[in-house]
Amino acid sequence: MNGQVFHVLGPILLTLLLTTVPVVLSGKVLVFPVDGSHWVNMNILIKALHAKGHNVTVIRMADSWYIKEFSPHYTSINLKSDGGFGEEFLEMFASRLMEILREGSIWARLNLEIEMWKSSLKILKTESEMIVNMFEDQQLMQSLKDAKYDLILTDPAMYGGVILGHYLKLPIVYNVRWTMYSEGHFAIAPSPLSYVPFPMLELSDRMSFFQRVKNVLMYIITETQVAFLFAPNYNALCERFIGPGTSYFSLIQSADLWLHRVDFIFEFPRPTMPNIVYMGGFQCKPSKPLPQDLEDFVQSSGEHGVIIMSLGTLIGQLPDDVAEAIAEAFAELPQKIIWRYKGKRPSALGNNTLMMDWMPQNDLLGHPKTRAFVAHGGTNGIQEAIYHGVPIIGFGLIFDQPDNLSKMRVKGVAKNVDFATVDKDSFLKTVKEVLYEPSYRENMQRLSRLHKDVPVKPLDNAIFWIEFVMRHKGAAHLRTESYKMPWYSYHSVDVILFLLSAVALIIMTIYAVIRYFCCRVCFRRTKNKLE
Repeated sequence: MNGQVFHVLGPILLTLLLTTVPVVLSGKVLVFPVDGSHWVNMNILIKALHAKGHNVTVIRMADSWYIKEFSPHYTSINLKSDGGFGEEFLEMFASRLMEILREGSIWARLNLEIEMWKSSLKILKTESEMIVNMFEDQQLMQSLKDAKYDLILTDPAMYGGVILGHYLKLPIVYNVRWTMYSEGHFAIAPSPLSYVPFPMLELSDRMSFFQRVKNVLMYIITETQVAFLFAPNYNALCERFIGPGTSYFSLIQSADLWLHRVDFIFEFPRPTMPNIVYMGGFQCKPSKPLPQDLEDFVQSSGEHGVIIMSLGTLIGQLPDDVAEAIAEAFAELPQKIIWRYKGKRPSALGNNTLMMDWMPQNDLLGHPKTRAFVAHGGTNGIQEAIYHGVPIIGFGLIFDQPDNLSKMRVKGVAKNVDFATVDKDSFLKTVKEVLYEPSYRENMQRLSRLHKDVPVKPLDNAIFWIEFVMRHKGAAHLRTESYKMPWYSYHSVDVILFLLSAVALIIMTIYAVIRYFCCRVCFRRTKNKLE
């Protein structure tokens, strides 16, 4: 009897057991990253993919400084060319920009823009050489084809991964905030300039008339610069390696999935697209206990708490006069200070300040005694500050940093320091305002609650969608066909011209008919008078 029951129920129980076991499909992911702070983000996705059982291969350049050749989470393919994003070049670039900013004149500001475009063109030239060398390496290209990857994960801030993904005919997933010339949304989503601020202008989504004029003008200027400086070079690469009639912009737009490193806690509300998945703060995590010596220093702050300061990957040191002013201001505060700094030790450094080459930033931000964060304004640092609810004193030196901080300033969680004119008194005044005006901390804690109040953690959501693309060999159903349309069709210029022509034709026809009948009437009257 028992045997008969087991014979009947056994298959049912086995089926139920199998349905409760999650099906894990091991995929092959090719990663073409961007170095520096961009790699910090990409590496988090790589570790998560590896933990899910996927095989990850990372392409790294000869001048890689963050991307290690050997890792337990991926295997690497080493290119023989530089990628143009080396540590030495970027640190020298940052140092030069700080010198220009300290001059503080209109001419210095113009020099800053010129310097940025020169550097961008230099990176473009190096990257283009890398792409050509990569594609001309027939052995490498054949090995990439033979590997039969399931998708390519890349960062479109550089172009190598975009063009390689199309060459290999792989589904493409972006880990994105920036494309080569602008913020990612501007490449794929409708971006009305009436309320969507163009990047780097430090504008909000509530613009005055003249701010909207500035917004439109800068958009036109940037598009013109890209059309003449970037597009010809990238289009030539596309024609050469992908095929006639392809353009770099259409290749960027045709990615299957855009994993955006922001959310609408960070960004202003704006139109979006079905294949954009927001994973803002995906790198954030609860803080871990500090090393004992650091914990003792933090606890010694008493009720005043601590301030932490870090200016990111590139800004290891500041001009001497700025570093001295900051050290002198810190020395007058009752708080303890933890300052990540690699430059010369300032002579005015107070006993309350601990200077370190490296510090556990996330763990310090999550410590209950942390009162404020002096930061450069990079996306990663701001997201961590939002996650832990710590208000910001911002420097905003280069790239997207001033614009990031302007978003935080509008939300009432940050106060900026003018790097061009900063001295001890102005810095001290700014720090005290953020420390002792309760609204900064209250507003940041509100953003923190909003950020965390989601059904799925950002990193889990990102991994789900990467695996979704692998399972379905792409996500074409989420991608609009707009990228295949010429600009005049996308903006309905041809339709508008057609309708205007039709209206004009109707008006001219009516005018001709009326004129004809008027002439007939006049002719008859004249004829009657003559008779």
